[in-house]
Amino acid sequence: MAKITTRSPLAPEKFPDLPAIAGVRFASTEAGVRYAGRKDVMLALLDPGSVMTGVFTRSATRSANVLDCQAKIGGDSDAGAAIIVNSGNSNAFTGRAGEGSVAAICEKVAEVTGLSADRVFTSSTGVIGERLPHDRITAKVEELAGKLSVDGIEDAAMAIMTTDTFPKGASQVVDLPGGTVKIAGIAKGSGMIAPDMATMLVYIFTDAKISRADLQTLVSRINDRSFNCITVDSDTSTSDTLLCGATGASGVEVTADTEAFATALEAVFMDLAHQVVRDGEGATKFVTVNVTGAANDQDARTHALAIANSPLVKTAIAGEDPNWGRVVMAIGKSGAAADRDLLSIRFGDVLVAEKGWVSPDYREEQGAAQMKQPEITLNVDIGLGEGKATVWTCDLTHGYISINADYRS
Repeated sequence: MAKITTRSPLAPEKFPDLPAIAGVRFASTEAGVRYAGRKDVMLALLDPGSVMTGVFTRSATRSANVLDCQAKIGGDSDAGAAIIVNSGNSNAFTGRAGEGSVAAICEKVAEVTGLSADRVFTSSTGVIGERLPHDRITAKVEELAGKLSVDGIEDAAMAIMTTDTFPKGASQVVDLPGGTVKIAGIAKGSGMIAPDMATMLVYIFTDAKISRADLQTLVSRINDRSFNCITVDSDTSTSDTLLCGATGASGVEVTADTEAFATALEAVFMDLAHQVVRDGEGATKFVTVNVTGAANDQDARTHALAIANSPLVKTAIAGEDPNWGRVVMAIGKSGAAADRDLLSIRFGDVLVAEKGWVSPDYREEQGAAQMKQPEITLNVDIGLGEGKATVWTCDLTHGYISINADYRS
């Protein structure tokens, strides 16, 4: 795994000050899963009364960790829960050994915390196809349990990083009629980003009192328009996992229909999703792709992802080249309905092309000025209907090649 030392130019200035979430504590440590001298395991422990929800990759080669979490997540128990995550090794494509690693880790965490093993959720991220040295992790569980703290979330965010250049966190505080509710989350992700059901590794916590069913409804709905709308390189991970836990410690009751809570939860999801794109391997541009006027929303999404995933579009953006013909190409290849003579394309607010040809008022220097910005918006109207979608991506630079050519070095 290539060692990344240069912070993304699109990174926030610092890790945000996240509010402590009553009912959940964090710890992290160095276990030497792959490298020495870096935090690579984190533990989050949720108090009794907590409910757990999640969404996961639909990859046909998903890891043993994902399969185990999927089997457990539907339970309605509120007995508390633990999440333990390692970086450096994804425990994917490791056969029966991978299942054994998950079982050993869950059993050790259960033994130390007093939880049932079916309330222990594991994630692993890193190199695919190498057996997880789980004994290095289990040897650290007692240490982790002994230093759990409500203030340990930033170190936890650092422990789950792989090629990330910065730890990712986001939060919201919501004042409701019944009192104040807090939400905080962390994520990791930089490459192999094209979510299919969930994305990368994401852990979100709230002290709201909500049923598991209502929280799962919100998580699934919001995930589909946040994490499932980002792409760095069109590759879906074998380990994509999003877990969201509610401790209920605030005593403030909410449901899936509590609009202010749902809005705040979506803001946390969206903030973390955008941070993942901003940390796309080698990224120098944050790109929003808006598609309107499609035959339906699904067609709009198909067009938007075709544009966002096109290596030719992404390299043009990296080179600050306003090559609108590549957008036309991406629409044409997507497979969704389109009519050449009805398309209109804008770079930002600059009309570039319409009616099957370049706009008569367009000047190349206008498009070039848009491409020089660190944040770029591509607006495409298909001209066929009311369908719309927005996705987020980044440019494709030589840095992406350098990082991934050396990933296992």
